[in-house]
Amino acid sequence: MPDTKKLHLTAFMRPVSLHTGAWRYPGSYPDANFNLAHLKSFITKLEAAKFDAFFMADHLAVLNMPVEALKRSHTVTSFEPFTLLSALSVVTEKIGLAATASTTYDEPYHIARRFASLDHLSSGRAAWNIVTTANPDSAKNFGLDEHVEHGDRYKRAREFYDVVTGLWDSFADDAFVRDRESGVYFDPDKMHVLNHKGDDLKVRGPLNIARPVQGWPVIVQAGQSEPGRQLAGETAEVVFCSPKDLAGAKELYRDIKARTAAAGRNPEHIKILPAALIVVGDTVEEAKGKRLELDTYVHYDSAIASLSVSLGADASKFDPDGPLPTDLPETNASKSSRIGVAKLAAEEGLTVRQLAQRYGGYAGLAFVGTPATIADEMAIWLAEEGADGFTVTFPFLPQGLDDITQKLVPELQRRGLFREDYEGTTLREHLGLPRPKNRFFE
Repeated sequence: MPDTKKLHLTAFMRPVSLHTGAWRYPGSYPDANFNLAHLKSFITKLEAAKFDAFFMADHLAVLNMPVEALKRSHTVTSFEPFTLLSALSVVTEKIGLAATASTTYDEPYHIARRFASLDHLSSGRAAWNIVTTANPDSAKNFGLDEHVEHGDRYKRAREFYDVVTGLWDSFADDAFVRDRESGVYFDPDKMHVLNHKGDDLKVRGPLNIARPVQGWPVIVQAGQSEPGRQLAGETAEVVFCSPKDLAGAKELYRDIKARTAAAGRNPEHIKILPAALIVVGDTVEEAKGKRLELDTYVHYDSAIASLSVSLGADASKFDPDGPLPTDLPETNASKSSRIGVAKLAAEEGLTVRQLAQRYGGYAGLAFVGTPATIADEMAIWLAEEGADGFTVTFPFLPQGLDDITQKLVPELQRRGLFREDYEGTTLREHLGLPRPKNRFFE
Protein backbone atom coordinates (compact mmCIF):
# COMPACT_ATOMS: atom_id res chain seq x y z
CA MET A 1 0.00 0.00 0.00
CA PRO A 2 2.62 2.57 -1.06
CA ASP A 3 0.18 5.49 -1.46
CA THR A 4 -1.41 5.16 1.99
CA LYS A 5 -0.83 8.15 4.23
CA LYS A 6 1.44 6.99 7.01
CA LEU A 7 1.57 7.74 10.71
CA HIS A 8 4.48 9.40 12.44
CA LEU A 9 5.35 7.98 15.86
CA THR A 10 7.49 9.62 18.50
CA ALA A 11 8.22 8.11 21.91
CA PHE A 12 7.63 10.21 25.02
CA MET A 13 10.64 9.25 27.16
CA ARG A 14 11.06 11.81 29.94
CA PRO A 15 9.67 10.57 32.15
CA VAL A 16 9.71 7.12 30.57
CA SER A 17 6.05 6.79 31.56
CA LEU A 18 3.57 9.53 32.36
CA HIS A 19 1.61 7.13 34.53
CA THR A 20 2.34 7.68 38.22
CA GLY A 21 2.12 3.98 39.03
CA ALA A 22 4.41 2.79 36.22
CA TRP A 23 7.49 2.22 38.40
CA ARG A 24 5.52 -0.02 40.78
CA TYR A 25 4.03 -2.29 38.10
CA PRO A 26 5.21 -5.91 38.54
CA GLY A 27 8.19 -6.71 36.33
CA SER A 28 8.86 -3.08 35.44
CA TYR A 29 12.16 -1.30 36.05
CA PRO A 30 11.66 1.00 39.07
CA ASP A 31 14.70 3.07 38.04
CA ALA A 32 13.89 3.14 34.31
CA ASN A 33 13.81 6.94 34.30
CA PHE A 34 17.37 7.26 35.60
CA ASN A 35 19.28 4.22 34.36
CA LEU A 36 21.47 4.71 31.28
CA ALA A 37 21.66 0.99 30.46
CA HIS A 38 17.85 0.75 30.42
CA LEU A 39 17.50 3.94 28.37
CA LYS A 40 20.02 2.68 25.81
CA SER A 41 17.99 -0.52 25.53
CA PHE A 42 14.75 1.44 25.08
CA ILE A 43 16.07 3.70 22.33
CA THR A 44 17.65 0.85 20.36
CA LYS A 45 14.32 -1.02 20.45
CA LEU A 46 12.50 2.13 19.29
CA GLU A 47 14.97 2.63 16.46
CA ALA A 48 14.57 -1.00 15.40
CA ALA A 49 10.81 -0.34 15.27
CA LYS A 50 11.50 2.75 13.07
CA PHE A 51 10.08 5.38 15.43
CA ASP A 52 10.55 8.95 14.20
CA ALA A 53 12.01 10.31 17.42
CA PHE A 54 12.84 9.86 21.11
CA PHE A 55 11.22 12.83 22.88
CA MET A 56 12.30 14.28 26.23
CA ALA A 57 10.16 16.67 28.21
CA ASP A 58 11.94 18.67 30.90
CA HIS A 59 11.32 20.44 34.21
CA LEU A 60 13.41 23.14 35.83
CA ALA A 61 12.14 22.29 39.30
CA VAL A 62 10.77 19.26 41.07
CA LEU A 63 7.02 19.05 40.50
CA ASN A 64 5.11 21.56 42.60
CA MET A 65 3.28 19.11 44.85
CA PRO A 66 3.29 18.29 48.57
CA VAL A 67 6.29 16.24 49.70
CA GLU A 68 4.02 13.36 50.77
CA ALA A 69 3.05 13.01 47.12
CA LEU A 70 6.43 13.98 45.71
CA LYS A 71 8.11 11.12 47.58
CA ARG A 72 6.08 8.68 45.44
CA SER A 73 7.01 10.24 42.08
CA HIS A 74 9.51 8.59 39.74
CA THR A 75 10.15 11.96 38.07
CA VAL A 76 12.08 13.48 40.98
CA THR A 77 15.40 12.40 39.46
CA SER A 78 15.80 12.57 35.68
CA PHE A 79 18.67 13.19 33.31
CA GLU A 80 19.17 16.63 31.82
CA PRO A 81 18.00 16.17 28.20
CA PHE A 82 21.06 17.38 26.26
CA THR A 83 23.46 15.27 28.30
CA LEU A 84 21.41 12.12 27.87
CA LEU A 85 20.61 12.64 24.18
CA SER A 86 24.28 13.29 23.41
CA ALA A 87 25.10 9.94 25.02
CA LEU A 88 22.28 8.17 23.18
CA SER A 89 23.32 9.69 19.86
CA VAL A 90 26.39 7.43 19.77
CA VAL A 91 24.39 4.20 20.19
CA THR A 92 21.87 5.07 17.46
CA GLU A 93 22.01 6.08 13.79
CA LYS A 94 18.56 7.12 12.56
CA ILE A 95 16.04 7.88 15.31
CA GLY A 96 15.42 11.57 16.05
CA LEU A 97 16.49 13.13 19.35
CA ALA A 98 14.08 15.75 20.69
CA ALA A 99 14.91 17.85 23.76
CA THR A 100 12.80 20.39 25.62
CA ALA A 101 14.35 23.77 26.40
CA SER A 102 12.74 26.78 28.05
CA THR A 103 12.52 30.21 26.47
CA THR A 104 11.72 31.75 29.87
CA TYR A 105 14.62 30.52 31.99
CA ASP A 106 17.43 30.21 29.45
CA GLU A 107 19.17 32.42 26.90
CA PRO A 108 18.99 32.14 23.09
CA TYR A 109 22.73 31.80 22.62
CA HIS A 110 22.87 28.81 24.98
CA ILE A 111 19.91 27.12 23.30
CA ALA A 112 21.18 27.73 19.76
CA ARG A 113 24.61 26.38 20.61
CA ARG A 114 23.40 23.24 22.40
CA PHE A 115 20.97 22.23 19.67
CA ALA A 116 23.46 22.95 16.90
CA SER A 117 25.98 20.77 18.74
CA LEU A 118 23.45 17.94 19.18
CA ASP A 119 22.49 18.16 15.51
CA HIS A 120 26.13 17.79 14.45
CA LEU A 121 26.85 15.01 16.98
CA SER A 122 23.84 13.03 15.71
CA SER A 123 24.34 13.78 11.98
CA GLY A 124 21.09 15.72 11.71
CA ARG A 125 18.64 14.20 14.20
CA ALA A 126 18.01 17.00 16.72
CA ALA A 127 14.70 18.70 17.55
CA TRP A 128 13.91 21.58 19.91
CA ASN A 129 10.67 21.44 21.87
CA ILE A 130 9.92 25.09 22.65
CA VAL A 131 8.30 25.59 26.05
CA THR A 132 7.68 28.67 28.15
CA THR A 133 7.73 26.63 31.40
CA ALA A 134 4.45 26.04 33.23
CA ASN A 135 5.77 25.10 36.70
CA PRO A 136 5.74 28.32 38.79
CA ASP A 137 8.37 26.92 41.16
CA SER A 138 10.93 27.14 38.37
CA ALA A 139 11.12 30.90 38.88
CA LYS A 140 12.59 30.41 42.35
CA ASN A 141 15.50 28.46 40.89
CA PHE A 142 16.43 31.37 38.63
CA GLY A 143 16.51 34.33 40.99
CA LEU A 144 12.82 35.29 40.78
CA ASP A 145 10.15 35.29 43.48
CA GLU A 146 7.21 35.01 41.07
CA HIS A 147 6.65 33.15 37.80
CA VAL A 148 6.73 35.28 34.64
CA GLU A 149 3.19 36.09 33.44
CA HIS A 150 1.67 33.75 30.83
CA GLY A 151 1.33 36.37 28.10
CA ASP A 152 4.80 37.75 28.74
CA ARG A 153 6.29 34.24 28.49
CA TYR A 154 4.79 33.73 25.04
CA LYS A 155 5.83 37.18 23.84
CA ARG A 156 9.43 36.40 24.84
CA ALA A 157 9.17 32.93 23.24
CA ARG A 158 8.28 34.39 19.84
CA GLU A 159 11.26 36.73 19.88
CA PHE A 160 13.45 33.96 21.30
CA TYR A 161 12.62 31.73 18.29
CA ASP A 162 13.65 34.47 15.87
CA VAL A 163 16.97 34.93 17.66
CA VAL A 164 17.82 31.22 17.89
CA THR A 165 17.03 30.52 14.24
CA GLY A 166 18.97 33.64 13.28
CA LEU A 167 21.97 32.36 15.21
CA TRP A 168 21.73 28.99 13.45
CA ASP A 169 22.04 30.92 10.19
CA SER A 170 25.27 32.65 11.33
CA PHE A 171 27.31 30.82 8.70
CA ALA A 172 26.57 29.83 5.13
CA ASP A 173 26.64 26.07 4.60
CA ASP A 174 29.88 26.39 2.62
CA ALA A 175 31.58 28.93 4.91
CA PHE A 176 34.22 26.54 6.23
CA VAL A 177 36.61 26.12 3.30
CA ARG A 178 39.57 24.78 5.34
CA ASP A 179 42.05 25.60 2.57
CA ARG A 180 45.46 24.30 3.70
CA GLU A 181 47.34 26.01 0.86
CA SER A 182 46.04 29.53 1.54
CA GLY A 183 45.70 29.04 5.27
CA VAL A 184 42.07 30.23 5.21
CA TYR A 185 39.86 28.20 7.51
CA PHE A 186 36.56 29.94 6.78
CA ASP A 187 35.30 32.67 4.45
CA PRO A 188 34.43 35.76 6.57
CA ASP A 189 32.05 36.95 3.83
CA LYS A 190 29.93 33.95 4.70
CA MET A 191 29.56 34.81 8.37
CA HIS A 192 26.62 36.94 9.55
CA VAL A 193 26.58 38.98 12.79
CA LEU A 194 22.98 39.00 14.02
CA ASN A 195 23.02 42.17 16.14
CA HIS A 196 19.51 41.53 17.47
CA LYS A 197 17.99 44.19 19.69
CA GLY A 198 14.38 43.51 20.63
CA ASP A 199 11.85 44.11 23.39
CA ASP A 200 13.12 41.26 25.57
CA LEU A 201 16.41 40.14 24.09
CA LYS A 202 19.71 41.62 22.97
CA VAL A 203 22.09 39.21 21.21
CA ARG A 204 25.05 40.14 19.03
CA GLY A 205 26.14 36.79 17.56
CA PRO A 206 27.43 35.12 15.49
CA LEU A 207 27.06 31.61 16.87
CA ASN A 208 30.43 29.92 17.37
CA ILE A 209 29.42 26.69 15.64
CA ALA A 210 28.77 25.78 12.01
CA ARG A 211 25.22 25.75 10.66
CA PRO A 212 23.37 22.63 11.81
CA VAL A 213 23.21 19.59 9.52
CA GLN A 214 19.45 20.06 9.13
CA GLY A 215 19.82 23.82 8.61
CA TRP A 216 17.73 24.19 11.74
CA PRO A 217 16.91 21.38 14.18
CA VAL A 218 13.22 20.47 13.88
CA ILE A 219 11.00 22.88 15.84
CA VAL A 220 8.48 21.27 18.22
CA GLN A 221 5.87 23.19 20.20
CA ALA A 222 3.67 21.96 23.02
CA GLY A 223 1.21 24.70 24.07
CA GLN A 224 -2.53 24.45 23.44
CA SER A 225 -3.60 27.83 24.84
CA GLU A 226 -4.45 30.66 22.45
CA PRO A 227 -0.88 32.05 22.52
CA GLY A 228 0.48 28.50 22.24
CA ARG A 229 -1.58 27.74 19.14
CA GLN A 230 -0.50 30.98 17.51
CA LEU A 231 3.16 30.32 18.29
CA ALA A 232 2.77 26.83 16.80
CA GLY A 233 1.18 28.19 13.62
CA GLU A 234 4.01 30.68 13.15
CA THR A 235 6.97 28.54 14.15
CA ALA A 236 6.36 24.83 14.80
CA GLU A 237 7.03 21.87 12.55
CA VAL A 238 5.76 19.31 15.05
CA VAL A 239 3.05 19.94 17.64
CA PHE A 240 2.95 17.81 20.78
CA CYS A 241 -0.56 18.15 22.22
CA SER A 242 -3.03 16.38 24.47
CA PRO A 243 -6.62 16.42 23.15
CA LYS A 244 -8.87 14.09 25.11
CA ASP A 245 -10.92 12.80 22.17
CA LEU A 246 -11.18 12.81 18.38
CA ALA A 247 -13.61 15.75 18.23
CA GLY A 248 -11.25 17.94 20.25
CA ALA A 249 -8.30 16.73 18.23
CA LYS A 250 -9.96 17.60 14.91
CA GLU A 251 -10.73 21.13 16.12
CA LEU A 252 -7.15 21.61 17.27
CA TYR A 253 -5.79 20.12 14.03
CA ARG A 254 -7.91 22.41 11.82
CA ASP A 255 -7.10 25.46 13.91
CA ILE A 256 -3.32 25.00 13.95
CA LYS A 257 -3.17 24.06 10.26
CA ALA A 258 -5.23 27.20 9.45
CA ARG A 259 -2.92 29.38 11.54
CA THR A 260 0.04 27.83 9.74
CA ALA A 261 -1.45 28.73 6.35
CA ALA A 262 -2.31 32.24 7.58
CA ALA A 263 1.32 32.69 8.56
CA GLY A 264 2.32 32.00 4.94
CA ARG A 265 3.58 28.49 5.66
CA ASN A 266 2.70 25.14 4.08
CA PRO A 267 0.29 23.27 6.42
CA GLU A 268 1.85 20.00 5.26
CA HIS A 269 5.05 21.14 6.94
CA ILE A 270 3.60 20.95 10.44
CA LYS A 271 2.82 17.55 11.98
CA ILE A 272 0.24 17.26 14.77
CA LEU A 273 1.16 14.40 17.14
CA PRO A 274 -1.21 14.02 20.12
CA ALA A 275 0.03 12.17 23.20
CA ALA A 276 -1.56 8.74 23.62
CA LEU A 277 -1.09 6.16 26.35
CA ILE A 278 -1.07 2.76 24.63
CA VAL A 279 -1.81 -0.48 26.47
CA VAL A 280 -1.67 -3.61 24.33
CA GLY A 281 -3.18 -7.01 25.16
CA ASP A 282 -3.88 -10.21 23.29
CA THR A 283 -7.55 -9.44 23.94
CA VAL A 284 -9.32 -6.17 24.71
CA GLU A 285 -10.22 -7.55 28.14
CA GLU A 286 -6.58 -8.32 28.90
CA ALA A 287 -5.52 -4.81 27.89
CA LYS A 288 -8.22 -3.24 30.07
CA GLY A 289 -7.11 -5.45 32.93
CA LYS A 290 -3.54 -4.19 32.59
CA ARG A 291 -4.77 -0.60 32.72
CA LEU A 292 -6.94 -1.26 35.77
CA GLU A 293 -4.09 -2.97 37.58
CA LEU A 294 -1.75 -0.13 36.71
CA ASP A 295 -4.13 2.41 38.25
CA THR A 296 -4.12 0.52 41.54
CA TYR A 297 -0.47 1.44 42.05
CA VAL A 298 -1.31 5.16 42.34
CA HIS A 299 -1.36 6.36 45.96
CA TYR A 300 -4.08 8.88 46.89
CA ASP A 301 -1.46 11.42 48.00
CA SER A 302 -0.08 11.40 44.48
CA ALA A 303 -3.57 11.47 43.00
CA ILE A 304 -4.68 14.66 44.75
CA ALA A 305 -1.30 16.27 44.14
CA SER A 306 -1.50 15.54 40.41
CA LEU A 307 -4.92 17.15 40.29
CA SER A 308 -3.45 20.20 42.05
CA VAL A 309 -0.71 20.47 39.40
CA SER A 310 -3.26 20.23 36.58
CA LEU A 311 -5.46 22.91 38.17
CA GLY A 312 -2.67 25.21 39.29
CA ALA A 313 -4.41 25.27 42.70
CA ASP A 314 -4.28 23.23 45.90
CA ALA A 315 -7.01 20.61 45.39
CA SER A 316 -6.44 19.06 48.84
CA LYS A 317 -8.51 21.93 50.28
CA PHE A 318 -11.59 20.96 48.24
CA ASP A 319 -14.34 18.63 49.47
CA PRO A 320 -13.17 15.27 48.05
CA ASP A 321 -16.73 14.01 47.64
CA GLY A 322 -18.12 17.23 46.21
CA PRO A 323 -17.98 18.70 42.69
CA LEU A 324 -15.03 20.70 41.43
CA PRO A 325 -15.46 24.31 42.61
CA THR A 326 -16.33 26.77 39.88
CA ASP A 327 -14.64 29.72 41.59
CA LEU A 328 -11.06 28.50 41.34
CA PRO A 329 -8.37 31.07 42.20
CA GLU A 330 -6.49 32.63 39.30
CA THR A 331 -3.36 30.78 38.21
CA ASN A 332 -0.23 31.65 36.28
CA ALA A 333 0.32 28.00 35.36
CA SER A 334 -1.01 26.22 32.24
CA LYS A 335 -4.43 27.57 31.24
CA SER A 336 -5.25 24.73 28.82
CA SER A 337 -4.62 22.11 31.52
CA ARG A 338 -7.14 23.74 33.91
CA ILE A 339 -9.75 24.01 31.15
CA GLY A 340 -9.32 20.31 30.41
CA VAL A 341 -9.89 19.35 34.05
CA ALA A 342 -13.07 21.41 34.27
CA LYS A 343 -14.36 19.97 30.98
CA LEU A 344 -13.80 16.38 32.13
CA ALA A 345 -15.46 17.04 35.50
CA ALA A 346 -18.52 18.57 33.83
CA GLU A 347 -18.88 15.95 31.08
CA GLU A 348 -18.61 12.93 33.39
CA GLY A 349 -20.00 14.44 36.61
CA LEU A 350 -16.91 13.48 38.58
CA THR A 351 -16.26 14.37 42.20
CA VAL A 352 -12.94 15.85 43.28
CA ARG A 353 -11.90 12.39 44.55
CA GLN A 354 -12.77 10.74 41.23
CA LEU A 355 -10.95 13.46 39.31
CA ALA A 356 -7.91 12.94 41.51
CA GLN A 357 -7.92 9.22 40.86
CA ARG A 358 -8.11 9.85 37.12
CA TYR A 359 -5.38 12.48 37.10
CA GLY A 360 -3.23 10.60 39.58
CA GLY A 361 -2.57 7.90 37.02
CA TYR A 362 -2.99 9.20 33.48
CA ALA A 363 -6.01 11.21 32.40
CA GLY A 364 -5.14 11.80 28.76
CA LEU A 365 -5.98 10.07 25.52
CA ALA A 366 -5.52 6.30 25.75
CA PHE A 367 -5.74 3.45 23.25
CA VAL A 368 -6.35 0.24 25.20
CA GLY A 369 -6.88 -2.96 23.23
CA THR A 370 -5.36 -5.45 20.82
CA PRO A 371 -2.91 -4.49 18.07
CA ALA A 372 -5.81 -4.71 15.60
CA THR A 373 -8.28 -2.56 17.57
CA ILE A 374 -5.63 0.07 18.34
CA ALA A 375 -4.55 0.16 14.68
CA ASP A 376 -8.23 0.64 13.74
CA GLU A 377 -8.48 3.67 16.05
CA MET A 378 -5.21 5.19 14.87
CA ALA A 379 -6.29 4.79 11.24
CA ILE A 380 -9.51 6.70 11.97
CA TRP A 381 -7.62 9.56 13.63
CA LEU A 382 -5.28 9.76 10.64
CA ALA A 383 -8.06 9.57 8.02
CA GLU A 384 -10.30 12.10 9.77
CA GLU A 385 -7.45 14.58 10.32
CA GLY A 386 -7.32 14.38 14.07
CA ALA A 387 -3.62 13.63 13.92
CA ASP A 388 -0.64 13.09 11.65
CA GLY A 389 0.60 10.48 14.10
CA PHE A 390 1.08 10.13 17.83
CA THR A 391 3.44 10.84 20.67
CA VAL A 392 3.37 7.43 22.31
CA THR A 393 3.41 7.29 26.10
CA PHE A 394 4.18 3.94 27.69
CA PRO A 395 2.20 2.39 30.57
CA PHE A 396 5.24 0.66 32.13
CA LEU A 397 8.66 -0.45 30.92
CA PRO A 398 10.06 -2.61 29.47
CA GLN A 399 6.92 -4.74 28.91
CA GLY A 400 4.68 -1.93 27.66
CA LEU A 401 7.34 -0.70 25.24
CA ASP A 402 7.95 -4.25 23.98
CA ASP A 403 4.21 -4.76 23.41
CA ILE A 404 4.11 -1.67 21.21
CA THR A 405 7.32 -2.26 19.24
CA GLN A 406 6.82 -6.02 18.81
CA LYS A 407 3.04 -6.27 18.42
CA LEU A 408 1.42 -2.94 17.49
CA VAL A 409 4.08 -1.62 15.09
CA PRO A 410 4.08 -4.81 12.94
CA GLU A 411 0.27 -4.54 12.68
CA LEU A 412 0.55 -0.90 11.55
CA GLN A 413 3.24 -1.89 9.03
CA ARG A 414 1.11 -4.74 7.72
CA ARG A 415 -1.66 -2.23 6.98
CA GLY A 416 0.73 0.20 5.29
CA LEU A 417 0.14 2.77 8.04
CA PHE A 418 3.74 2.97 9.24
CA ARG A 419 7.14 2.76 7.59
CA GLU A 420 9.00 -0.54 7.38
CA ASP A 421 12.33 1.25 7.21
CA TYR A 422 13.75 4.76 7.38
CA GLU A 423 13.94 6.44 3.97
CA GLY A 424 16.51 9.04 5.04
CA THR A 425 19.02 9.75 7.76
CA THR A 426 17.85 13.04 9.30
CA LEU A 427 14.79 13.73 11.41
CA ARG A 428 13.55 16.20 8.81
CA GLU A 429 13.62 13.41 6.23
CA HIS A 430 11.68 11.07 8.55
CA LEU A 431 8.99 13.74 8.99
CA GLY A 432 8.90 14.87 5.35
CA LEU A 433 10.04 18.38 6.24
CA PRO A 434 12.15 20.65 4.01
CA ARG A 435 15.56 21.92 5.05
CA PRO A 436 15.19 25.67 5.84
CA LYS A 437 17.03 28.11 3.64
CA ASN A 438 19.59 30.33 5.29
CA ARG A 439 17.91 33.74 5.62
CA PHE A 440 21.23 35.59 5.18
CA PHE A 441 22.92 33.57 2.42
CA GLU A 442 21.75 31.98 -0.81
